[in-house]
Amino acid sequence: MATTRRATATWSGDLPSGKGTVTAATTGIFRDQPTTWASRIGEPAGVTSPEELLATAHASCFSMACSNELAKAGTPPTTLSVQVDISADKLDAGWTVTSAAISVHGTVPGATPASFREAADKAKDGCPISRALKGNVAMSVEATLDG
Repeated sequence: MATTRRATATWSGDLPSGKGTVTAATTGIFRDQPTTWASRIGEPAGVTSPEELLATAHASCFSMACSNELAKAGTPPTTLSVQVDISADKLDAGWTVTSAAISVHGTVPGATPASFREAADKAKDGCPISRALKGNVAMSVEATLDG
């Protein structure tokens, strides 16, 4: 069964000095969060950006996928902590998301460092957000088994 989620955005003004908002319209979990061009290419100053929102989506998606891979291997995690760093740079084509660096730490009874790394690699390649980025964005994963 297909699923659809909705976000909305507004923008006023030109790119360098304009401003906008973004809303999670499906759930309303956040509304009218400010966005600016300056927050995308410089210091965020408390203002979100599409790159931060992409990192958030990727971290959430990866954590679910990694948990699933570990459970399928018979070692469901007690906890996973995931960080995704999305990088963007100005290329010949313009500003472009260039990489997604995933870092996962986990407490996983019964897992070995090798089996944890294998699950993380499968999650990197298999989570829906990773698949959406595949072929366009360099992706890496660092997996650390805690305890």
